Amino acid sequence: MKKVDIGSFKYTTQLTVDYLNKKKSLKDFYHHFPDIDSFKNQIQEKRSQFTEEQRRVLVDHLDHQYRNISTTDQVKNNIKLLQDKDTFTVTTGHQLNLFTGPLYFIYKIVSCLNLADQLQEKYPSYHFVPIYWMASEDHDFEEIKSTFLNKESIGWKHKAGNAVGRMKLDGLPDAIEELADKLNPSDHSQQLLNFLRSDFLESEHYAEAFLKLVDHLFQEFGLVILDADNKNLKSSFTDAIKNDLKHQNLERSATLSSTALNKLGYKTQVNPRQINLFYFDKNERKRLIKTKNGFATDDEKTVFTEKEILTLIDKHPERFSPNVLMRPLYQETILPNLAYIGGGAEVAYWLQLKEYFDQEKIVFPIIFLRNGGMMYDEKQAEKATKLCLRMEDLLLDEAAIDKKIVHHFSDININFDTQIKHLKQQFKELYQLADRTDASFNGAVAAQEKKQINGLKHLEKRLLKAEKKKREDFLKRAHQLKKEFYPQGDLQERKLNFLSFYQYSGQAFICQLLEDFNAFDNSFYLLENSKQPETEQKKNL
Repeated sequence: MKKVDIGSFKYTTQLTVDYLNKKKSLKDFYHHFPDIDSFKNQIQEKRSQFTEEQRRVLVDHLDHQYRNISTTDQVKNNIKLLQDKDTFTVTTGHQLNLFTGPLYFIYKIVSCLNLADQLQEKYPSYHFVPIYWMASEDHDFEEIKSTFLNKESIGWKHKAGNAVGRMKLDGLPDAIEELADKLNPSDHSQQLLNFLRSDFLESEHYAEAFLKLVDHLFQEFGLVILDADNKNLKSSFTDAIKNDLKHQNLERSATLSSTALNKLGYKTQVNPRQINLFYFDKNERKRLIKTKNGFATDDEKTVFTEKEILTLIDKHPERFSPNVLMRPLYQETILPNLAYIGGGAEVAYWLQLKEYFDQEKIVFPIIFLRNGGMMYDEKQAEKATKLCLRMEDLLLDEAAIDKKIVHHFSDININFDTQIKHLKQQFKELYQLADRTDASFNGAVAAQEKKQINGLKHLEKRLLKAEKKKREDFLKRAHQLKKEFYPQGDLQERKLNFLSFYQYSGQAFICQLLEDFNAFDNSFYLLENSKQPETEQKKNL
């Protein structure tokens, strides 16, 4: 295992880097910093706010949710522990992508599991339950309908419109068989396919099927999965729903925070809307808008007066669904939660929400950046070594990699930094001479200095180009190796499905991540993963 400083990793935003470096100008945008000692106060604050009744509602829902799920005693015990006032959660969440989608889905949950374990060791008098929050109410089917495995995309053909968690499983058997055709043969692949063809498909809707899949992967580690698309849970969130409709608290507070972040040089991650709620209208999730006479769905097919909609919220809170910016408040309202683990984009929009949480009088959680990394195998490491590259060099752009290779294999020194430094020293003496004679010559000296330095840089580029041509074979091999970690030009963890590795090692893959990752270490991890030979014949599973 190797690690790269997250601050030098080009895919990390400046906002994330500054947050992790505790930049003073960002202090007003979060509550407690993500270090282990911060949890002492966070625990007490959440404990005083979260009631026994809220715990009862949560546990009753989870018991009902898991009634048809054959899970482990670890999960059952964690659910039972949630009744205890000294039990708290740490949470991550994500969309219900086909077969879990990109690799970082797994990284998020592993980070969450590790955080719970590390807190348990530090604070043994309390209990910490890892939670995966299912984004079952999201209705963007285009974002979740496909996954990427073995250099090919696998898709789910289904009609979009409803919340994805409420969708039936039409078309999923075909996607599973497409997956079977692309998986390499192994006992691990066969076991997972047997599960998908049986328990997974024996589900009423996609949320139940997805819950079974994630439980199948993480039940031995005690992960509790929550589908919060539920009337009883939303009954405790009705005040916030009404506040958004009547007072637009979220729009006002998030806009102020976004403006303040903009002034500090950061881009707004998510723009708040005037109304940040959706309405389940028959089989569709539609955005709510404010109208002259009250409220309506965005297609204006369903309209409400203010009195009608406020009454409806009390009777049928399950029909109202928070958007991406309002969902965090819902999460923190119904969970005894201490921390949220997310990617860089999530860290950014959580930092827009501190003022909103303060207005709604809900404790703001500690925000963690999930662990991330790049998996490589022994053969890839050998290829890099033959090119005199470190694995971390493959995170550089192609131009930087080319320069490293040419400089290593070239017989001549193409780096003119020493000559440029010497030239600048000579011109420094010329500037002094000009000052002693006629200061008006300074402009001419500066022009000549610039001309000669540019000339050296141009010569360096020409020599580098000539050497690159001579080392063309090395460069092609390096470019091909880099492409293996950037499928379709994207970072490995953002594109590949976890089955790209799980098919070879099964649960050992997840156990390796649990061992190597550290929730309090925000490095980018380079992890060697053993792999079966690619020459092994495929067979139809």
